Amino acid sequence: MKQTFFVAFMIFSLIVNAQKYTESTPFGFDVSRPNIPHGKIDTLVYHSETVGADRKTLIYTPPGYSDDTKYPVLYLLHGIGGDEKEWYNQGAPQVILDNLYAEGKLKPMIVVLPNGRAMVDDRAVGNIMAPDKVQAFSNFELDLLHDLIPFVEQKYAVLADRDHRALAGLSMGGGQALNFGLGHLDTFAWVGGFSSAPNTKLPEELVPDPEKAKEQLKLLWISCGDQDGLIRFSERTHTYLTENGVPHIYQVIPGGYHDFKVWKDNLYQFSQLLFK
Repeated sequence: MKQTFFVAFMIFSLIVNAQKYTESTPFGFDVSRPNIPHGKIDTLVYHSETVGADRKTLIYTPPGYSDDTKYPVLYLLHGIGGDEKEWYNQGAPQVILDNLYAEGKLKPMIVVLPNGRAMVDDRAVGNIMAPDKVQAFSNFELDLLHDLIPFVEQKYAVLADRDHRALAGLSMGGGQALNFGLGHLDTFAWVGGFSSAPNTKLPEELVPDPEKAKEQLKLLWISCGDQDGLIRFSERTHTYLTENGVPHIYQVIPGGYHDFKVWKDNLYQFSQLLFK
């Protein structure tokens, strides 16, 4: 009953463009539970024609994954100081998702944790603000669309259409998710920006055709902590979407900073709405 109410409330929030923090995460939501089924995290290597090199990605398959079943896919992006292991090491997505599966709250999905810095030396070392490293986050758009997604769809049993693809990310990855997801509504129907960074395009560039966005988006999620210095980028997007009547969820998290406490909360809530 509680789950049904939560989903219904979140859908209502989506319709009315809610600017409200809907629910605190429960105690222990990100703590591993030994006596439940667990998904699997693998590190895979794919060749990127965009970069001209082999690249690494982490891929989470849900408990009970079978090649006989086709799954939707969430592509989950890291921040400017991270790489394909940032979510895994600091955000515990595998733990959060395992716990949600055990509670019957998730649609089974594959989660891809890529390196969003599309360049030959894609490690988060040295000056991470160097122009070539910043540009590499923009270059990832082509790597994602032309290299990574085809690799995932060839390697795994997935539902290969826009209705079954989601794109979300934190900070720099949140900007990427909004830029690439809203820029390719023919590829992604579910988009989430968590504390999106200054790389986020201006709202009128993100959604130049509000009517098209209304028709094609299944979910647009924007969230930020109220103590986060980057909140203005989320606010301006929310304001534009509201003025143009584009349904979305907008959350301002009380006491939230630019950190994984906020981003884990976002993943916990966002993931429960996907592919339903």
